[in-house]
Amino acid sequence: QVQLVESGGGLVQAGGSLRLSCAASGIIFSFNTMGWYRQGPGKQRELVASITGGSTNYADSVKGRFTISRDNAKNTLYLQMNNLKSEDTAVYYCNAFGRGGYWGQGTQVTVSS
Repeated sequence: QVQLVESGGGLVQAGGSLRLSCAASGIIFSFNTMGWYRQGPGKQRELVASITGGSTNYADSVKGRFTISRDNAKNTLYLQMNNLKSEDTAVYYCNAFGRGGYWGQGTQVTVSS
């Protein structure tokens, strides 16, 4: 059974930083595409960043501010978020295998201006 469990969300002031973690179980973590999505109030869920092996991909809105990484030994995915903006406020979801794959329960990130 695949499980993705996010942690690390919270309330932060604009310009601050947060690091999200996603602990994965039930999948061969190191060979699969993993990603972070987010869904803001009244918005559709959008891809924030993804990683396949050592290759990464970012939404234009977060390039230069967010960094996705993985620790294969710990089966854990990370999203380091720096210089946070109010528009980054959203529920952030960990994902395995793309939109048709598996999802975590989400973690709320709120950025106050």
